[in-house]
Amino acid sequence: MSIIYTCRHCGQEIGALDQDVVDTTMLGIDKLSIGETKEMIHFKQNGDVAIQVICESCENALEDHPHYHELDFFIQ
Repeated sequence: MSIIYTCRHCGQEIGALDQDVVDTTMLGIDKLSIGETKEMIHFKQNGDVAIQVICESCENALEDHPHYHELDFFIQ
């Protein structure tokens, strides 16, 4: 099983971990609210876990252009 981190805005793969067992405490998933968990974490049919985060480039764009937070998508 793999844990795959991708940017929720641009879709870039940020990193991946190949794990047999996932420790949610080690990954910090236990700190998320139920809503955040539903929004950020998706289980694929092959057993992989996809976690949506924000990459450094998109984070910088959001810092430079705060009005982008109002948009669902700011990269086209």
